[in-house]
Amino acid sequence: MARYDRINTPIEPRSLSAAGANAEITIDDRLSTDEHPLLDPASASVIFQHTPDSTLEGNENATGTPFSSSINLLNTILGTGLLAMPAAVASVGLLTGIVVILLSALASGLGLYFLSRCAARTEGRSASFFAISKLTWPSLAVFFDLAIAIKCFGVAVSYLIIIGDLMPHVCAYITHDPILLDRRFWITVLMASAILPLSFLRKLDSLKYTSIVALVAVVYLCAIIVYHFFVPEDAINATPPQVELVTFSSVFFRRLPVFIFAFTCHQNMFSVYNELKDNSQSQVNQVIQISIGSAWAAYEAIGILGYLTFGKNVLSNIITEYPQSGFVAGGRLAIVILVVFSYPLQAHPCRASLDKILAWSSPETRNRKVPPPPSAFKYFIVTTCILVASYLIAITVTELDVVLAFVGSTGSTTISFILPGIFYYKLHQDDPWDRQKITAVCLATYGLMVMCICLTFNIVGLFR
Repeated sequence: MARYDRINTPIEPRSLSAAGANAEITIDDRLSTDEHPLLDPASASVIFQHTPDSTLEGNENATGTPFSSSINLLNTILGTGLLAMPAAVASVGLLTGIVVILLSALASGLGLYFLSRCAARTEGRSASFFAISKLTWPSLAVFFDLAIAIKCFGVAVSYLIIIGDLMPHVCAYITHDPILLDRRFWITVLMASAILPLSFLRKLDSLKYTSIVALVAVVYLCAIIVYHFFVPEDAINATPPQVELVTFSSVFFRRLPVFIFAFTCHQNMFSVYNELKDNSQSQVNQVIQISIGSAWAAYEAIGILGYLTFGKNVLSNIITEYPQSGFVAGGRLAIVILVVFSYPLQAHPCRASLDKILAWSSPETRNRKVPPPPSAFKYFIVTTCILVASYLIAITVTELDVVLAFVGSTGSTTISFILPGIFYYKLHQDDPWDRQKITAVCLATYGLMVMCICLTFNIVGLFR
């Protein structure tokens, strides 16, 4: 994987006069440049005025390690994109698919890197899209967080729908009890028993053990695909699969969001940055490389082997292609476990963005660069609203393909490419043009192009 470890020269310390005191306080006296290498005097003054001890408190509360942070980011990445990757590869051909997966991984890694560089400009350990927006385009901050909230909420709903779709198939292998074959029953049970308590956790680092369990489910899915590729069954390979090395059609533009959506974890990047005990750039780069590199390997393996097994007619959900068996039923159960533990990783940034939006609507906190943490009551209410709303939608709607296509075309490209690029450019607009600044602009431009093209094809597809 590419390395993203170039760091700009730290800003020279400048003295600030302390009101009512003869001594001078420098930025370096109050804040370590290792933790805030890009902090400017204006940002420092805000810290002194509003949150004088926020950095110290952040250091005491930060418990994340590169391993736990990588696991959480990886679990955020490896979701429903795994099931759809073989069909995405089929839409462009084998060789083209391999290249597109690699390019999507690199572009996603760049987006994460630029977000981490922007996070270094914020106060203490309070980095968020809202805080970065306040430093760049304050009037648009609420809209950026609204886009993130909608995207994360839509993905969370899709996880509940997957639970409702797969659990009846798992039970059908054992029993035909009508209650156990009811999708609403399983959505309700798993929401109450697992998703609800996990979603109320305040820190992503608390999910590191459940994230490991979820990644075991990914290994199980890979095992199913690898096994059926090397040990084919007559029920699967009744006719030889049709495989094309390179193909291109309008379907590519409808499937391109799948490649982009598959690597989207940027909504959790700031939480990871804030919770890392050592959030120096080298440590953050290590987290990015491990998570993106591991996801790239998993997507390449599943995309290639799944496509070679079923050919160009592979369905959008690869797990539904295989005949019913105990092995496959276990794989479907593994997917359910995966999405159960992935739901909180979507609820966490959704809640954070909604909290920033509510803070913006309050006159007391609207003009602050970083709003105060939510009270326990506010935290409970916002989390409950996310859970209840997603539950009600999931038990009444069975197909969200069209909705997710629009969410992927807009939300994923915005979070992964457009915002990281324009934020980095804005924060460095007075600096000389260098390779990183040019790359940031190119990344944002690429995101805008992909969003416009894919959104157009999705709209046209509605009327066909």
